Parts: sequence; structure tokens; C-alpha cells
Amino acid sequence: MSGITASTTNYLWSLQDVLGQGATASVYKARNKRLGELVAVKVFNMLSYNRPHEVQMREFEMLRKLNHSNIVRLYAVEELPSKQKVLVMEYCSGGSLLSVLEEPENAFGLPETEFLTVLQCVVQGMNHLRENGVVHRDIKPGNIMRQVGEDGRSVYKLTDFGAARELEDDEKFVSIYGTEEYLHPDMYERAVLRKPHQKSYGVSVDLWSIGVTFYHAATGSLPFTPYGGPRRNKLTMYKITTEKPMGAIAGIQRVEDGPIEWSYHLPHNCQLSQGLMVQLVPVLAGILEADQERCWGFDQFFTATTDILQRQPVHLFSLQQAMAHCIYIHHYNTVSVFFEEVASQTGMAVQLQHLLYLGHDLPLEGNMKVVNLPRTSPTRPLILLSFEPEANTSLPYREPETPVIPSRFDVMADYNFSKVMVGVVHQYVRIVQLLHTHRELLLQGYYSYMMKLRRECEEAMHNITMITIRLQSCLNLEHRTHTLGLYASENQVSADSRQKLHLVREHLPIYAAGIREFQNRLEHLQIEQAKLAETLANDKSCQKMEMLLQKITAIHQHYRKDRLTGNAVPPSQPVSELSCKLPVALRSQNPPVVPH
Repeated sequence: MSGITASTTNYLWSLQDVLGQGATASVYKARNKRLGELVAVKVFNMLSYNRPHEVQMREFEMLRKLNHSNIVRLYAVEELPSKQKVLVMEYCSGGSLLSVLEEPENAFGLPETEFLTVLQCVVQGMNHLRENGVVHRDIKPGNIMRQVGEDGRSVYKLTDFGAARELEDDEKFVSIYGTEEYLHPDMYERAVLRKPHQKSYGVSVDLWSIGVTFYHAATGSLPFTPYGGPRRNKLTMYKITTEKPMGAIAGIQRVEDGPIEWSYHLPHNCQLSQGLMVQLVPVLAGILEADQERCWGFDQFFTATTDILQRQPVHLFSLQQAMAHCIYIHHYNTVSVFFEEVASQTGMAVQLQHLLYLGHDLPLEGNMKVVNLPRTSPTRPLILLSFEPEANTSLPYREPETPVIPSRFDVMADYNFSKVMVGVVHQYVRIVQLLHTHRELLLQGYYSYMMKLRRECEEAMHNITMITIRLQSCLNLEHRTHTLGLYASENQVSADSRQKLHLVREHLPIYAAGIREFQNRLEHLQIEQAKLAETLANDKSCQKMEMLLQKITAIHQHYRKDRLTGNAVPPSQPVSELSCKLPVALRSQNPPVVPH
């Protein structure tokens, strides 16, 4: 190919519209010459022709065989005038999952709904591969493309089948292919460390790569990280993956030659709810297993992930604990099972749980089905009350770690630093927004609870009035019967009964006075809450954080431009200088007020 553009019989593209590059091919954005339809073309370079012919043809045949909405579609195979092969494939407008994860707002992982979309699409795509006896061998975020529909929703599709081959569950292979960070440890040992061994590999190598990919998507980071990074410290990288204890899903070395910190759960700063983490962690632990004999098989993997995807989320806000929860449960489960799940996640015993929805009691029978629960969302959850005092576990948010300021001053160092800082500030913005949402839920929840108490007080006062009237009637009737001499003689039973009735009549006004006093206090609390709500309505914390985000993003974009153009002139305010002010600036925002 030469010049600015290249073409085949039916497609034309610019050599500057590169979508991706690999060792044997480059991918470009192209158009159909007649219809103008956007496609992706994979152009194989001369190095690819050094491979055996059957290897060259494998990807063509593989893509022709596969047909699924979560696998990038092959439209045609064409040739350049130089006879180089060109694969014409479906164009995915959203880039790759890797490009999505490299966006600063996803520095701590994808939002929960987007992660579930990734999970569903990859599981369905992999299921199609296994149904066709195909092992991919290079699963990674860069090989998962994102298509954006007209409704704005994402659809993820597996691509790059250059390393794929047909392999049944009980078959093995010995050739090596893949990307270092996502490579199964047995393959890593031979391909990266160059240590010869006689091991063969099965379909579980794809499961390891899927586990690393899911962890990366959930957290924004790789699960196994030696000091200095995976590609600078390869021996330690291999040590981490092979010496990982059973059940651990991550290992990080923070100092040179230091110990490995093992983790058995996802980090607190990722965007997944505790309810989803509880479901996901056992899956990651099952497939991130270096021992191929102990690693889950695809059947177990599909069963577990399908179970997660078939559960429906029920959003819950524990008023006394001031915490949001998301319970993932099957629609066909009973409410009794739901209450048990709530108890497991909140620590609140089943018999103590009471639910409100939209300000009213939500009476539930244990044998009801979960499908009959009202539709919930993070901003419209079920409000959970306990019949006993609950410890306020405080707000479960920790400030994200701020990176160390670079020791040297140049465009590249400040570009990398500013990118990390934009991700950190995005996390701060999310925390402030969540605090704002939870503050609103606390106000709404306490208002609903006070209105519930108010209704109960009114009902109690009505009942006292009715009891007083009926009690007086009883006493009058008892007096008249006694006066008429219907009793043969004064006995102890009737005397005790009259005494009890008189005692109840004497105490009823005391009860009523106590309820009226409680009503007065309740009315005072409602007035104070209304004042608080009015004050908090003027809180500008979210707007201030968003303004700070805009400023640091602008600085980052300046460095990005300088990095691309090679311009070494720093912006008027170096990001290193801004970073010194950032923690102070963040803490100077008016913190959200949360009633206790």
C-alpha cells in the first residue's frame, strides 16, 4: 500500500484512520464505495505470510463459522492490488473495552450497569464459541469491541480470532499465543520467561484471561501487579500468579522486593455494589486458578454467571445504618428468601426488618414472590427500618489514593500524572454525588418515618377515645346492675374487676397526655427537618466538585495535546502545582450534612 488511502474492489480507507495495530495486521475504519457504509478492515502485513498457510486461513474460516450478536461479524474477504488479504468486518463505533477503561472516569472500574452489560455480552459470546468448539486464546479488553445502539446502550463483541482454534473441552494444545497481562501462568512461563516445559493447555486458558478481564473491567486495574509493573518485573509477576492462595482474586507488591498483599474481595473504591460483589467474587476465584485441574470448567462458569445475570436487583436503603444496599435475587424466590438475603447483607435480623416504599408501609407475606416487589432504583429504593436500635456504621466511603507527584518535570510525566488525577477527581465527584443522594434518602426516609409515627399516634388517640367511651359504658352498666341488686352478694371477683376498670380509666388520660407530648415533639422535629432540607437545597458541593473536574480535565487535555504534538511548553499552571492544592481544595468544599 502507498499514499494516503488504500482500497479493495468495494472498500476505501485512509491510512490515518487506524483502529488498531498488531504484529501481523492493522485495522482501519473504511467505507463501502457504493453505499458509504462504515466497516472495519483488517489488513494483513507481509509478516503474516511467513506463517503456515493453514494458520493464515484459520481466522477466515473461524469467522465464517461463527454467527452471533456478541461476536464481530465478517462481511467479506477481499484483496489489495498487492494480493494482501483484507478482512471486511463489522465496525464498532464505541472502540474497544480497553479504550473505555482508559477513559479517566473509569479509572476505578465501570459503573455497575455497564459492567453487567460486559459480563452478559462476554458470557454469551464465549458460550457461542464453546458451542462451536472454539478456544479464543487472546481474550483481553482490547479484543472486546463496543457497539453503541441508537438508544445509547452498549453491546460488546469479541473480535480478533487470529489465535483462535477449534478445541473441545477435553482436548489440549501446545502452541503459545496471547497477551502477557492476561496470559495463563503456564503459558506465561513458557512464552514470557522462556522456560521450556512439557505442559499442554486446555480451554481453561480462556477462563483465566476472562477472569483478568472481568477484574480489570470491575476495578480499572489489573489483578496481579508486581512492583514496577507486570512488564518490568516478569519473575515476580509469575510468582504472584502461581503462588496465589486459593480464593484470592488479586495480589499486589507495593515496594521493591516487598511482600505480596493478597486480596479475597474487590477493592472498596470500585463502582460495584456489595450485593453484586458477593455474587461475582466466587466466579473470579474459581477461574483465576493457575492449576488447570482445580480451575473451573466452562460448564461451571456458564452456570454461575448465568445465575448472576438472571437475578434482579432490589435497591434498599437502611435508614438507621445510613447505607445503601442492592440485593441480587431471583424473581421466583419468595419474600422469605429476600429477607434472609437482606439479613445477610445488612446484619439486621429478619424479625427486626420493616420496609417502607414511597412513604408508606410495605406489608409483605413470606410466601409472596420477589417478582411482586415494587420496582426500585438507587434514587427510589425500599426504605429499611429496624425495630431495634442499629449501629450507624458511618458512611462507607474512603478517599481515593492520590498519586505521588512526579520527581521530574516534563510533558510526558505530567501527562500521565494529570490523567491519574482526573480519574481521582472523577471518583471524588461520584462520592459527593452519592453522599448527596444518600442525604436526600435520609431526609425522605426520616420524613416518611415521622409521618408513619404521626399516623400511629392519631390512631392511638382515636383508640383511646373509643376505649374511654366504651369503658365508661361498662362502668355505668356495672354500677346499675350493682344498684339493682342483681348480685347476690359483694364478691372479691367483681370488686377486683371494678378496681381494674377504674384503674384503666385513670391511666388513659396519662397515656393520651404522653402521646400528645410525643406528637408535639414530632411536630417540632418536622419543622426542624423542613428547615434543614431548605438549607441543604442550597448546598453547592456537587457543582463545586464538577467545576474542579472541568479545570483539571482542561489541564490534562492541554498535556495530551502537547504529548501528541511534541510541544514541551508547559501550560500556564503545571499540573504538579495544581496537585499540591488539590487535597486542600477538595476538603474546602462544604461537606454534605447527614442527620444522625
